[in-house]
This record gives sequence, C-alpha cells and structure tokens, in this order.
Amino acid sequence: MGRAFEYRKATKMKRWGHMAKTFTRLGKQIAIAVKAGGPDADTNPTLRSIIATCKRENMPKDNIERAIKNAMGKDQSSYETRTYEGYGPHGIAVFVDTLTDNPTRTVGDVRSVFNKFSGNMGTSGSLAFLFDHKCVFTFKKPADLDMDDFILEVIDLGVDDEYDEDPEEGTLTIYGDPKSYAEIQKYLEGNGFEEVGGEFTYIPNDLKEVTPEQRETIDKMVERLEDFDDVQTVYTNMKPAED
Repeated sequence: MGRAFEYRKATKMKRWGHMAKTFTRLGKQIAIAVKAGGPDADTNPTLRSIIATCKRENMPKDNIERAIKNAMGKDQSSYETRTYEGYGPHGIAVFVDTLTDNPTRTVGDVRSVFNKFSGNMGTSGSLAFLFDHKCVFTFKKPADLDMDDFILEVIDLGVDDEYDEDPEEGTLTIYGDPKSYAEIQKYLEGNGFEEVGGEFTYIPNDLKEVTPEQRETIDKMVERLEDFDDVQTVYTNMKPAED
C-alpha cells in the first residue's frame, strides 16, 4: 500500500470514529453542494459524489434525503469552508478543516484549543510545505480493469501514479491535483465507474515520531478540536501508532 493509503487508513477511525459526527460532517457537505448546484444529484455532480461517500459511510437514506431537504429551506444557513493551521504540542503540525456559518466563532474555538495545549496558530499557507493537498476518489473497481492502462490514461488528468486497492470492499482509491477534481470526476462517471465518491485531503509528506506520552497529549488536542460541530477533519504530521 502507498504512503497516502496507510496514513488515511491509520487515522480514519480516529478522525471519523463517531457515527453522529460523521453524519453531521457529511450533512454540511450536502448543504454546500445543494446551495451551489441544486438538489438533483443527476445534474449536480458534487452532490452525487458526496451521496456516494455517504453510502460508503453507511449514512441512512433518510438522513441523506433530510439533509438535502433542509439545505433547500429558506432559513438554512450558508456554510463556508475555512482552514486553520499551526503547531500543536511537541512541534506537531496541525491542519483543521472547518465548515462554518460563523467564522468568528469558529476561529475563536480553534484558537482556544491551540492555546490550551501550548500551541501556536499560524497564517494561512504557513504549513503548506509539510502536507500534500490532494483530491481523492474511491469507487468500485471493475473486475476486468487493467491498472497499467488505466493509470496511463488518467495521469494526463492530474492523477498520481500511486493508487490503493481495498480487496475487502472491492474499491480502488486514486489521488490527484485538487484543481483537477471536476475533470477526474467527469472522466470516472463518463467511463462507467460506479459509486464514485470524492473528497479533499491533506497528506503529510514527513511523518514525525513521538513518544507514547506525547501521542496521548496530541490525541487529546485533536479530540478536543473534533468536539466542535464546525470542525470537519483534523490532520497532523504525527506518525500513526503501529498496531
């Protein structure tokens, strides 16, 4: 497995372990997609991609439909994406992705956690050199797919030559340039790939070793950040614990 897959696999349960939190995160993404492109998944590729991710995360159909309906309400707040970054305890880099209808509240909440754990928030982009920003697509892998031919074809779309398979789920995951998100999604759907779910992620390019005691402190900081409803995902460059 590649570096990206191993990092995502090791951190997924910690980041998305609470079902209610996962559904809240996805519900906000649905709201943004509906506001931008309408409630019809057939004509809204972003919404279609998020719904595929919802299904993969076992979000009930009723929850998905309710999130779409709520996003159409006149009193539905408009969310915007904000990313905050800085250093946590023991020099660990921390990225915090948020969806918020009140940036003032959100930045105050995030800053309070950095301060509590003796960290320092930086300016936007200050930690970009420590992470690779990627778009990620996961979809059902056709049994007859020739991977060499497939990669040669999509590499011109901005897709990396690193990919990962999950034999248990029967899925394939590819990574690419975030600017190519729409083009990659269009190609996958246009060529008959099924259950195409896409998202954006930050993958650390240099993982940092920590002691068990240091890991405990950093985990507490991450958990505290994830307690806020506005926080979608927290990324760090801490090396995942070995099983």
